[in-house]
Amino acid sequence: MTESPAAAYIHGASPEEQARLALMNQILNARELAEIGLSGGERILELGAGTGVFAADLAATVPRGSVVAVERDERQLARARQNLQGIANVELRGGDAYDPPLEEAEYGTFDVVHARFLLEHLERPLDAVRVMVRAIRPGGRIVLVDDDHSLMRTWPEPPGFTELWYAYVGQYEELGTDPYVGRRLVALLHEAGATPRRTSMVFYGGCSNDPGFGPVVENLARVLESAAERIVASGEFTQDRFDAAVRALEAWSEGPDRALWYGLPLAEGTR
Repeated sequence: MTESPAAAYIHGASPEEQARLALMNQILNARELAEIGLSGGERILELGAGTGVFAADLAATVPRGSVVAVERDERQLARARQNLQGIANVELRGGDAYDPPLEEAEYGTFDVVHARFLLEHLERPLDAVRVMVRAIRPGGRIVLVDDDHSLMRTWPEPPGFTELWYAYVGQYEELGTDPYVGRRLVALLHEAGATPRRTSMVFYGGCSNDPGFGPVVENLARVLESAAERIVASGEFTQDRFDAAVRALEAWSEGPDRALWYGLPLAEGTR
C-alpha cells in the first residue's frame, strides 16, 4: 500500500532539507536515546529512517545488536547510504511503512520497533502501527515519537510567529495528515493491539545564553522555510510577509530574555 500523492512529505528532500535534518538529529538524538534506554544487544526496526542519522546512532548504541532501517524516498535513501556507509550492524532497505521490505520470518523477531516523525506524515497512521505490532516479538517494545504542534511556546512571542506557525500546521491538514498525532500515540498503540506501557517527552527548546538555543531556532526557521511554497500558495501569507516573519524569528533569538519550549510526545507499548 502506498500513500496518495497528496500525502507527500511536507518538507521535501532537498539538500537544504537534508542539512536541516542533520542539525535536528544533533539536537534530539542523544536526548531520545536516553529516553529509550537501550541495553546494547537489541535487534531494532526503524521505520521512516530518513537520511539514516538516527539509525547510525541506534547502531552505535547497540554494538551487540543490529538495526534494519526502512525509508521510501529515493533521495533520502541516497543520503542514508552515505551516512551509513561502513556501519556493519545497520541494514538499509527501501520500502513503505505500511508494507515494509521484511521477510515473513522476520515478523515477530524485533526487540524494538521505532518511528519518529513518521505518523504525522501518514494518512493512515494506525495501519503503520499495526505493522509495528506485527513486527515486534512478544515482550518487545514499540517506541513512537511524534509531533503535537500545539505544544510550541515562545516568550516573548516573535512578531508574526504564531500566525506563521499555525499556517504551517494547517498544511498538514490540507495534506490529509494529523499535525497533532503526538497526543494520540497511546490510543494508536492500543487500537493496533499493543499494550501501552509508558509515556514521556523528548524536550526541544532553550533560552537566551543557552549554547543550544541558536541551533534550535535555526532548525525551527528551516522547518518553516521548507514549507514556504505551500504556505504562500495557500494564500495565508505573501512571500514578503513570510520572509519578514522568519527574519523576525531569527532576530528575536538574539534578545537577552528569549525562551522556546517544545516537547515531542513519546509513547511505548509492548506485545
